[in-house]
Amino acid sequence: MLFKRVRHMKNSFKTKGVCSSRIDFDLRDGILSEVKFDKGCDGNLKAIANLVSGMKASDAVGKLKGIDCGGRGTSCADQLARAIEVASANN
Repeated sequence: MLFKRVRHMKNSFKTKGVCSSRIDFDLRDGILSEVKFDKGCDGNLKAIANLVSGMKASDAVGKLKGIDCGGRGTSCADQLARAIEVASANN
């Protein structure tokens, strides 16, 4: 019987400079799931979480990195991209 080792990581990332205070997500074999934001713009962040769930981590980073909110130099979406990069580097 063959077994495929699945790399599964639960991640929690403390955000900086945005309304959301934390982002939790799972990363399994480079695929995002269970994305949840703590605080922030509830509807928008639920939409982002739904859109990136099932997406390759690298694709999500490519779409979200660098998005700015109100001249802050970052956004909740950008913070998610940064969190994914950190998680991927620690993998």
